[in-house]
Amino acid sequence: MTPSIKEMYDEQGYVIVPGLVTPEHFTLLSKACERVIAKTRSGAWPHRRTVGRQFPPYDNDNTDSWGVQHVMHPDLGEPVFAEWYTSEGLLAVVRELLQCREDELQMELFNLLINPLNHHFALRWHRDDVKEDATADEEAQALAAWKYGVQWNTALYEDSCLFIVPKSHRIPRTAEQRAHSITQDAPKNPLDMPDAIRVTLRPGETVFYNSNVLHCATYDSKKPRCTLHACVGDVKGGSTRARNVLQHGLRWMTEDRFRSQLGEKGRAMVQRLVAMQTSVGGQALGYSLGN
Repeated sequence: MTPSIKEMYDEQGYVIVPGLVTPEHFTLLSKACERVIAKTRSGAWPHRRTVGRQFPPYDNDNTDSWGVQHVMHPDLGEPVFAEWYTSEGLLAVVRELLQCREDELQMELFNLLINPLNHHFALRWHRDDVKEDATADEEAQALAAWKYGVQWNTALYEDSCLFIVPKSHRIPRTAEQRAHSITQDAPKNPLDMPDAIRVTLRPGETVFYNSNVLHCATYDSKKPRCTLHACVGDVKGGSTRARNVLQHGLRWMTEDRFRSQLGEKGRAMVQRLVAMQTSVGGQALGYSLGN
């Protein structure tokens, strides 16, 4: 029997799902991405990921970008991103993978991954919420707690940038894997990492993955990339989600001009994000919705 997407996701740490973007949404998203990328490259949109930095804060003096932050932001004027983020087909997969109800989903991040124009770039091997120097015991504890959110990439062009180590979301690194991931440097060849594979997506395909699976990415300045990059959380995650999400600055999500462009489902998801920030003590614990 063919395993379910939930079984594949739990076993491997990732699963590829085709067909979630309808033809209509594919066209609308592609055109919106073209406009957003143009604004980012021109400097009109400041919220971007810049070459030389893997994590925030990013260097806005660097004009070469590998990502666009906050694509649902009302200042961009592209409501199709929020429409798709809250679409039933997408969220049905999220609910299945997280085994949660619709009223437990919270809105988190939605960004866009693009190719730099002037430099090749790569991200180092990492887990999103486990430090590279964590001990095996610390890793095991963190991995066991990381089950209340899912991250995904949806390719609008063919995309072969992502590398992962299947099943690494469940177990600490081996000594050899640790040697490849404890450094701050990007790998010269990602496939030197033991058990690593390259994930290739055709246009319209989505890879859902546990963001604490070992992963890295390469960016070719000569090959166009346009990949929607987002995550949704389960309210049961509490502070484990706050640590990873709120560092990106999401105060704009609390504004009426953003909420007014959402349907009932989206507004409820935003309210749960705000409730998470409140429940962990906000700035008192170093977590804030930011600017």
